[in-house]
Amino acid sequence: MDHLLRGRHIKPRHPRLDAAAHPYNALAGRDLERLAALSDGLFAIAMTLLVLQIRVPAAAGIHTEQDFWHALGGLAPRIITYLLSFLTLGIFWVGQQTQLNHVARADRNLAWIHLTFLAAVATMPFSTALLADFITFRLALLLYWANILILGVLLVAGWRYASQRGLVTDDAPAEIARAISRRIIVAQALYACGVLLCVINTYWSIGFIVVLQLNYAIAPRLPLLARL
Repeated sequence: MDHLLRGRHIKPRHPRLDAAAHPYNALAGRDLERLAALSDGLFAIAMTLLVLQIRVPAAAGIHTEQDFWHALGGLAPRIITYLLSFLTLGIFWVGQQTQLNHVARADRNLAWIHLTFLAAVATMPFSTALLADFITFRLALLLYWANILILGVLLVAGWRYASQRGLVTDDAPAEIARAISRRIIVAQALYACGVLLCVINTYWSIGFIVVLQLNYAIAPRLPLLARL
């Protein structure tokens, strides 16, 4: 038999994984690049769906310039909520990417935490449309804020899980864990303060949240705001 095999190329068999030594849960969800790619795609879709809530006014009811201006004014709630939600998604995308940049590897649980986070991202167009249609209703604002709260909670949960499981990169600054958690928690507390303004008027709440988001997006170098 040996002489029959000499000179022939024998294709090596792939080693079989021992199910006990390599359980599925230990192997699943470890590709950070795929997770980041899925995140980018879903954020892009959610941001695109936001603008679809702004519909062109019906031409049948517009006969004069005044009618046209009046129709454009009617789009104000949708334009405001579009800008509000675009800033929201932009801030959370930056926050998630910052975390992933300091994570060396993932596991199944971390992947599912971020997938749940992305599920909350996917609901933003719905909560935005709800707020645009019922912008003077406190319940619509509370539901919108609940969407933001869930995003913040899941982002903190993902980072704390990665830190506790030793999934963070070795060269990550020592203060990065505190900085990430503090930034999210402070932001969520400020969002809650903004929502409380709906007791006066929902527009006060929305205005406060927009200013808060502009602060996080632009990051002005002001002593009072530098710590936020």
